[in-house]
Amino acid sequence: MNRREFIKHSTAAVAGTSVLLSACKNGKNTQMANDQCQMSNGAMTCRINPNTGDKVSLLGFGMMRLPVEGGGTARENPDSPIDQQAVNDMVDYALAHGVNFFDTSPAYCQGLSEQSTGIALSRHPRSSYYLSTKLSNFAKGTWSREESQAMFERSLRYLQTDYVDYLLLHALGNSRDPLKAFNNRYMDNGILDWLVEQKQKGRIRNLGFSYHGSPEFFSRLMRLHDEGTYHWDFVLIELNYLDWNYAHEINPRNSNASYLYEELHKRNIPVLVMEPLLGGRLAKQPTPIVREMKKMNINASPASWAFRYAGTPEGILTVLSGMTYLEHLQENCRTYSPLRPITPDENAMLMRLAGEIAGMKAIPCTACNYCMPCPYGLNIPIIFTYYNNCLAEELMPSVSDAHDPDFRKARRRWLIGYDRAVPGMRQADHCIGCNHCMPHCPQRIDIPREMQRIDSFVEQLKQA
Repeated sequence: MNRREFIKHSTAAVAGTSVLLSACKNGKNTQMANDQCQMSNGAMTCRINPNTGDKVSLLGFGMMRLPVEGGGTARENPDSPIDQQAVNDMVDYALAHGVNFFDTSPAYCQGLSEQSTGIALSRHPRSSYYLSTKLSNFAKGTWSREESQAMFERSLRYLQTDYVDYLLLHALGNSRDPLKAFNNRYMDNGILDWLVEQKQKGRIRNLGFSYHGSPEFFSRLMRLHDEGTYHWDFVLIELNYLDWNYAHEINPRNSNASYLYEELHKRNIPVLVMEPLLGGRLAKQPTPIVREMKKMNINASPASWAFRYAGTPEGILTVLSGMTYLEHLQENCRTYSPLRPITPDENAMLMRLAGEIAGMKAIPCTACNYCMPCPYGLNIPIIFTYYNNCLAEELMPSVSDAHDPDFRKARRRWLIGYDRAVPGMRQADHCIGCNHCMPHCPQRIDIPREMQRIDSFVEQLKQA
């Protein structure tokens, strides 16, 4: 097959399967699983990359929600400078506690994540960590061979290194026409071949991609690997106990994590995990969900359940977490030092709870901020976060209960909270449906439609 020509024949999608997660299978362990089973108490669990022998920490530091001066993150306060000292301190703590995998992108933190990451990591020996970044040539102006090459060279310069350990083609499948986008970004311009050449030169040690999309397009990418056209050294997928069986139900244009994982695992392609908390959504659960978790383990937080789940399957190389505050890093380090794999009974509980959460019909936003900035000033992730949090905390007033004595109190609380969370000029009623945000959403949410729905809900509350 011509390396510049992508697969032209359709392949049938393979349905996702629901399999019992298991860390160590008697007598049939892979090297990665063996390493998981041979852990010393209190030490960070590590996994072995079968391609390179890299001993990678199960917890990976995602440098996409870095703290800014004055508090918060670069996503919440894009005009505030990154708090470099706080980043340095967190990187120091991570390395001291066994975290050695750091993932960034030219698209993170208003384009400043790579520079901040480079400053923090360059204070440590290059051999003490693995560095991952992406070719984030989303915008049409970055598709050309020259611009894509320049982006990669800038990444090396900002990261203060002459090679990256893991380089990803960023967010494949995240388009209304994923084949056309893939060809535009990587094939027609010869950039994928060029990246293979950089790998041969040692400037890239592992070449893979991150995925948001349908099973059909994923199967095309796997055919490239199976036919030897391109070898994927690893793949980054969204994996958590909700997306395991319900990602496709929540958004029909996405793939269940069970399908993606099985396709990679049967090919022995190492799996990197993103969104173990679904942008924080799984860390903040409704009281009935938390109550069920507490019955199983009274001391475990919702976040720790999600991280244990994401780290349990065989073949998971590292689980990326975008951590803003030191206490988040500390808790995640404790969860993986060492990992206590999910048991069959715990898995059954989480699968049951996942069904209940999916039934709540929350907006599947992970607050990645790729939709920002909105040309009309909306704070899209914060609007969705407020809506989802109220849904999770059972604070959604129902207009049908307008005659209930508690309705007006609930309505007032919701509307005041909305105004406090989102300034008036940045609320849903200012959406004009321009669709500027749509091509950038990894979850492929119909953002204008959701904005219209939220605005209608707000107006109903005001008039009730």
